[in-house]
Amino acid sequence: MSAQQDIKRLTAPDILARKGGAPIVCLTSYHAHTARLMDNYCDIILVGDSLGMVMHGLETTVPVTLDMMILQGLAVMRGSRRALVVVDMPFGSYEASKEQAFMSAVRVMKETGCGAIKMEGGKRLAETIAFLVERGVPVMAHVGLTPQSINTIGSFRAQGRDEADWPRIEEDARAVAAAGAFSMVIEAVAEPLARKLTAAVAIPTIGIGASAACDGQVLVLEDMLGLSARVPKFVKRYGELGPSIEQAVATYAEEVRERRFPGPEHTYPMRGKKA
Repeated sequence: MSAQQDIKRLTAPDILARKGGAPIVCLTSYHAHTARLMDNYCDIILVGDSLGMVMHGLETTVPVTLDMMILQGLAVMRGSRRALVVVDMPFGSYEASKEQAFMSAVRVMKETGCGAIKMEGGKRLAETIAFLVERGVPVMAHVGLTPQSINTIGSFRAQGRDEADWPRIEEDARAVAAAGAFSMVIEAVAEPLARKLTAAVAIPTIGIGASAACDGQVLVLEDMLGLSARVPKFVKRYGELGPSIEQAVATYAEEVRERRFPGPEHTYPMRGKKA
């Protein structure tokens, strides 16, 4: 049996079983090469619709299309072997009806081979989540700050700072868990609320700007590597690759302008010529 066959990819039930156990490690990826580098360390690789902002320079995730998500999801699947790959459902691909959501999810899973999809929204999506789960689609939910709703909420502000808002967010969390989601992302909520939500549901919570009270954490890879120009305040930079890349490009440009191209040992010799 080959080494590749020996490696078992994690599944949605594997992640569900981690509730209250070892913290779940999750990062975003949109490329085969970054997926390959993180595969040994991450339990979940999320192909986030943040690719619209990170890869394409968009101001929000709203313009991201299903085709964009499928293309990058396929790349991540090619680069990974162990982690559960979850692909975001972009804005407009699931809100109209549970049937629309199912058909979009079927496209994503068939065309990428991923193990689950993610959708933003709370109790309004509970019926849709149940519909998908009953038909074999594992769903990761997403509550708290939901970036696809930016045109409604007005800004990427943290949620739950006012305790009066807690019941609404807690109702969302309970609803998606009861509907059958195997985990949920909790984005940009105050630590006391994140702790309460994590205790209230029987599925793992994966925080992004929601403190260590959650069962795991997800970050945008480019944010934590220092490749993004603007990052949320809660992001710790584990690297500063941006300046390193810029310096490498500057050095290359300088050498080309000075005609310091690779030497003969790095080029193809002409045939039929003898020294």
